[in-house]
Amino acid sequence: MNISGKIVLITGASSGIGAVMAQHFSAKGAIPVLTARSTAKLEEIAAGLKGKHAVFPLDVTDTGQVNAVVEQIIGRFGRIDILINNAGYGIFESFVDAPLANFEEMMNVNYLGLVRCTKAVLPHMLEAGSGHIVNIASMAGKIGSAKSTGYSATKHAVLGFTNSLRQELMGSGVAVTAINPGPISTPFFDRADPSGNYVKNVSWFMLKPEKVAKELIHAVEKNIPEKNLPIVAAAGIKLFHLFPRAFDRLAYKLLNKK
Repeated sequence: MNISGKIVLITGASSGIGAVMAQHFSAKGAIPVLTARSTAKLEEIAAGLKGKHAVFPLDVTDTGQVNAVVEQIIGRFGRIDILINNAGYGIFESFVDAPLANFEEMMNVNYLGLVRCTKAVLPHMLEAGSGHIVNIASMAGKIGSAKSTGYSATKHAVLGFTNSLRQELMGSGVAVTAINPGPISTPFFDRADPSGNYVKNVSWFMLKPEKVAKELIHAVEKNIPEKNLPIVAAAGIKLFHLFPRAFDRLAYKLLNKK
């Protein structure tokens, strides 16, 4: 896909990789449509974009609002070419200490929010016979670790949804991609790891948001179904799937840094 001139709906675009993706898509001539709950933050990000763009406040947990915003975008631009399901957050805490409400809310945002947005956008893509849906999953959706039972479960759900939907849409003209990054240097950890201990322990391993944005755009341009980042983590996933018990023993100290 040549992304120049494409309408790109990005959820969770007010900070982190969502904001950086908007910048990179804009730089390549696409028209990013930034959505998130905070209009002020969206406007701040949008002010730095030189090309054509749009801003819509959106809470992905509100089905009515999701449907209304998608219809507004279609009304304004006539189509949505690319949907980036990026909205999400994590809380790192032990399962015993974690309240049930945290599991429910993370699943509502990270997984069901993605489902709501896809439900609203996909019929328009199918009617057009083209489009690309990109779901931001995580390495946590491939390999679980201590203190991320809730977060990892949401990302496992995202990957299951993504892989199944890809099969359903074969031959429709609509592509589906999963992006599975490891830890990224973004404000995500302000909430997930307020102590800063995890960030300190894995700082050597952290991805730059610019790297993730470039890899995502490459996946869209080349219609790549899945990308695991960084490469060393992708190799670890292969080992985990081949030798799960041995991997658990060997990787325990490496993974459990929270």
